[in-house]
Amino acid sequence: MAKRLGFIGAIRKHHTIYLLLLPTTVFFLIFAYLPYFGLTLAFKDYKIYSGLWASPWVGLKHFEAIFSSPGFFKLVRNTVVISLLNLAFGFPAPIIFALLLNEVRIRLFKRVIQTVSFFPNFMSWVIYGGIIMLFIRPTGVVNTFLASVGMEKVNLITNPAAFRMLLVFTNVMKNTGFGAIIYLAALTNIDPQLYEAAIVDGAKKSKQLLYITLPELLPLIVTMFIMALSGILNANFEQIYVLYNPAVYEVADVIDTYIFRIGIQGAQYSVTTAIGLFRGIVGFFLIYASNTIIRRMRTNMFTLW
Repeated sequence: MAKRLGFIGAIRKHHTIYLLLLPTTVFFLIFAYLPYFGLTLAFKDYKIYSGLWASPWVGLKHFEAIFSSPGFFKLVRNTVVISLLNLAFGFPAPIIFALLLNEVRIRLFKRVIQTVSFFPNFMSWVIYGGIIMLFIRPTGVVNTFLASVGMEKVNLITNPAAFRMLLVFTNVMKNTGFGAIIYLAALTNIDPQLYEAAIVDGAKKSKQLLYITLPELLPLIVTMFIMALSGILNANFEQIYVLYNPAVYEVADVIDTYIFRIGIQGAQYSVTTAIGLFRGIVGFFLIYASNTIIRRMRTNMFTLW
């Protein structure tokens, strides 16, 4: 009883803080926790007229169908390959960009670069993808220029060999500027006296970067890497759906696009729920494993620097 009164007393005393927290709590309850009841679809043969609870149980039938389908492993392969390419090129890009931008001393030029690089992030993939298509389609700006200089036109839209790198390039172009914000904020919190002491000791820019800047950013980089690794089975549905076409399904069809095509358009809700559950479980174990490995390596990582 005392604990209950203490809890109520805390709410009364800090009611303003709890009111500020309330919208976020309600948001996660509605959109993050209540949908978990829908996961039962993965174990049922869902009938839209019977409803969720009245649909018959089928156990692991949908999971057996998924794992026995050779097309499913192609989806997983495409998703992992595209995600790893985005991780390899897209993860270090904001860090490098933030480090370069931090060295710019002309304030006006720095602000212009920030504005130009941040702007693509505020456009949806529908708009940004449309702009990309204007450039790379057979009659677009790129091919028109190539034809004008006597070179052969390239069709990136229907070329499976080049489509994945097109996805990676457009993802880096769109998200690098905005992703650099958090690293720029972290750079401003580094004690200037560390650099002053390094300069007195004769350390050049490369040594300052190696022994001051990167070690100070390392905890943030590790945290962002764990968050990025958790989305390894999430290959940016909006980008791929806007840019891809049946000609590149072999290399570009991922789990999310398959779920949309089969689940929403084909009304196979139980199958796609099972796929989504599988993806969520894998993502959870990736977060747990990467967090455990990096936590154990953290002491050695700092020692190496």
